[in-house]
Amino acid sequence: MSNEAPNQARVIPLRPHPVRPGTARPVSERPAPAPPRPIAPADPAPSRAREPLWRDLVGDVLRRERLAQERTLKDVADAARISMPYLSEVERGRKEASSEVLAAAAHALGLGLGDLLSLAQGELTRHSARGRRTVPGSSSYDGMCLAA
Repeated sequence: MSNEAPNQARVIPLRPHPVRPGTARPVSERPAPAPPRPIAPADPAPSRAREPLWRDLVGDVLRRERLAQERTLKDVADAARISMPYLSEVERGRKEASSEVLAAAAHALGLGLGDLLSLAQGELTRHSARGRRTVPGSSSYDGMCLAA
């Protein structure tokens, strides 16, 4: 058994390293790295409900519409002329799709782009209404404005 600490590699140089003048440490030897810093929590306010991302809402609407029509992912992707894996990732909220891709997917499902965005906006309104506290005397605006 060796005197070395476990989990540390032992380096055997093939040729001797030059030594720095005035030190016993070889030139190529680096100082030990600093200890890792603690990682801060990802969400500083875990008690607050997080708002959904737009891409998640749009993806949910696309998937719900596709399933309501009993159509396959391949069928809709072919009709929209986009790849099936990409449409799948859009539906799962993994990709931030362009307006052209969203319009193509919506049209393949018989919807207009406005219809798709309106349905997603309704989902966002319902989600935010669940997590919002009403203040007496305050007015509520549940609309959404999209600018191009």
